[in-house]
Amino acid sequence: MKNKSNNTVLASLFAAGALALSMSAMANNPPTEPEVPNTGYQRGPDPSVSFLEADRGPYSVDTERVSGLVSGFGGGTIHYPTDTTGTMAAIVVIPGYVSAESSIEWWGPKLASYGFVVMTIDTNSGFDLPPSRARQINTALDYLIDENSDSRSPVEGMIDTERLGVVGWSMGGGGTLRVAEEGRLKAAIPLAPYDTTNFRDNYTPTLIFACESDVIAPVAIHASAFYNDIPSSTDKAFIEINNGSHYCGNGGGIYNDVLARLGVSWMKRYLDEDQRYDQFICGPNHESDFQISDYRGNCQ
Repeated sequence: MKNKSNNTVLASLFAAGALALSMSAMANNPPTEPEVPNTGYQRGPDPSVSFLEADRGPYSVDTERVSGLVSGFGGGTIHYPTDTTGTMAAIVVIPGYVSAESSIEWWGPKLASYGFVVMTIDTNSGFDLPPSRARQINTALDYLIDENSDSRSPVEGMIDTERLGVVGWSMGGGGTLRVAEEGRLKAAIPLAPYDTTNFRDNYTPTLIFACESDVIAPVAIHASAFYNDIPSSTDKAFIEINNGSHYCGNGGGIYNDVLARLGVSWMKRYLDEDQRYDQFICGPNHESDFQISDYRGNCQ
């Protein structure tokens, strides 16, 4: 009986010592917290396919006209959210050769309704070539930056001037790629881009929308070649719209779902640094969508 009692006491002392040692170790090496994804400038609810393909995002949008007499580009329209707070990224959208702002206007309220300040613009002349369009993009971006500090502007204080993006169609897409090489952008989306140069120095995350049946800017000579030029170290993607004509990326038509799902996700991911949108860029088998005839990308 005595031996049993002694053994019990020794066991209790051993257990107490082990517990104390364990608690000390935990104090010196606290449990690792689960890693929280970097959500950057996250804004809005958790996204879904239906959320991205809706006619509009979660925010109401108002507009402000920019006079065609403004210096450096042909005027336009500022689209901005009215029911959210804090600063947000700014995007300029530019049309193509012999085309007006109306040809790309769909992108303005669409992107703004997901939490961006967006200016769709006209060019000085419909005949402006990509180098001129690049200069006009830069002037339009500078205009938005100035508006951010103008007490008379409806977007005063709304823009994070370090987070800038551009969407451009046709020769506007060529201008977009040219500005992307300059290093001032966080994201670029050329739509059926047309140009006569290469873009090997583009280090801006770039999503190229190509139109499979494009006879004005044939994919092999333009969109595909531009995608291949962009260094593999740059985040990039290529979406070819099945049977699409040169106008397939403009929006307001049958390809809205694809344009919205990928276009909004690209801007949210790279302008807002919101990793919740990775799943729509990197996750799916894009070519299973009958509207996408070719997809390329360097997602990890």
